[in-house]
Amino acid sequence: MKNNIGHEIDQKLLDRMNFGLYGRDKDPRTAEKGKVHDSKMVASIEEAIKRSGLRDGMTISFHHHFRDGDQVLNQVMEVIAKLGIKNLKLAPSSLTAVHAPLVEHIKNGVVTSIESSGCRGTLADEISHGLMDTPVVFRSHGGRASAIADGRLHIDVAFLGATVSDEYGNASGTCLDESVENAAECGSLGYAKVDAQYADKVVIITNNIVAYPNAAGGIPGNQVDYVVKVDSIGDPAKISAGATRFTKNPRDLMIAEKAAQVIINSGYFKDGMSLQTGTGGASLAVTRFLTDAMLEQGVKARFALGGITGQMVKLHEMGLIDTLLDVQDFDVEAASSLRRNPNHHEIDGNTYASPFDRTAAINQLDVVILSALEIDTSFNVNVLVGSDGIIRGAIGGHPDTAAGAALTVIVSPLIRGRIPCVVDKVSTLCTDGALCDVLVTDAGVAVNPRRPEVAEALTKAGIRVTPIEQLKADAEAVVGKPDDLPFGEKVVALVTAPDGTVIDVVREICDND
Repeated sequence: MKNNIGHEIDQKLLDRMNFGLYGRDKDPRTAEKGKVHDSKMVASIEEAIKRSGLRDGMTISFHHHFRDGDQVLNQVMEVIAKLGIKNLKLAPSSLTAVHAPLVEHIKNGVVTSIESSGCRGTLADEISHGLMDTPVVFRSHGGRASAIADGRLHIDVAFLGATVSDEYGNASGTCLDESVENAAECGSLGYAKVDAQYADKVVIITNNIVAYPNAAGGIPGNQVDYVVKVDSIGDPAKISAGATRFTKNPRDLMIAEKAAQVIINSGYFKDGMSLQTGTGGASLAVTRFLTDAMLEQGVKARFALGGITGQMVKLHEMGLIDTLLDVQDFDVEAASSLRRNPNHHEIDGNTYASPFDRTAAINQLDVVILSALEIDTSFNVNVLVGSDGIIRGAIGGHPDTAAGAALTVIVSPLIRGRIPCVVDKVSTLCTDGALCDVLVTDAGVAVNPRRPEVAEALTKAGIRVTPIEQLKADAEAVVGKPDDLPFGEKVVALVTAPDGTVIDVVREICDND
């Protein structure tokens, strides 16, 4: 055929172009005017699963922005199990204690492998005792995002909870419509944004449908295939649970105050600095003790990064932090700030921490404060496996930010539950000691020998620097040296570096008789 200026057009090419633009059942030459772009609403989770084409052996994903308040994963998995779908790979951004029902889905063969950043609660305990035949793969947040982007972790169907969505799938973790009741705000959907971009099929699950256009950021509708309205998706009050709850523990507060003094005197505390705090009571509390120094010395941060807290929002609203770059929110105050503060920006997991992107935000970090379950005399850190050998944490952004930041400060008590936190060798390597610069405990401060200039700066400021070997000896003098954990031969999990390299394994823990 010819176009209107007489040029020949390949009809097959034209058909392919129209197919791509309008979908399998949409032909612009026959479609009724105004009816080409239909609503993506479906009646139920079951209908969305059926339409997505989910079948045995596929990979599905979820996000953990509601943390212990999440209700989406369990709802979806219950329906999948009833449909008889088996042998799935589960690839959520993280798993928490609320996901205990997965134990039965694993026993019944619905889920046969897991890739995630972390795992807690009953599920983690069962995995640690050998529940699964295939080892769990643990990835950092940046490692997971980059694996999805380059296809090493291919997601067939992503089921993503959203505070609100319009009927075209423009979805967000905040709600701009004041008339909406019971808006369960989780804030940034930073980890879910990567899933939405690369998954073959994307299902948005929400309890609030708002009028088009939902312009609150989050996930754009052109990445979404189906939208389902349910009664409830999550309890935002439980976002700030466990490792993300602000501490009132006097020991944690003392460690946080010491860490703030280390930062203030490190040489990196200056106008235009950037910072991030990780999870853990002492780590999150550091910003409280930086506030007075920032005011006194006229120091303002260019940006704060990562998991954003209400305390960081407070500093932002005081004018002490210019910009918040938010990949997830650790409390409801931070989630609501994303809605009301124009310099509070939602970013995706790759923008945050991809190990293969030199423009990732972590590479602009001056200071990061991170927690540890264990740290050894080579400054290697374990944030995944507890002193009892049970998986009870998450890699999260720990190795990502440690690699990118100019100064990495680890905060930890010297002794936790009558067990030393400073050891000869960590039971599980999560972050390489070459990336960790300073350890702050309630009993002293140690500086990695790789950073003599930091040790010198702290000493000049009157902060006593203690060799990490001495801190280990001090801990053992109080509680003794713990017995070796009764690990078996079976490998229950693989621990990967941000680039995907396997750096350690977790073995089955055997209960003592």
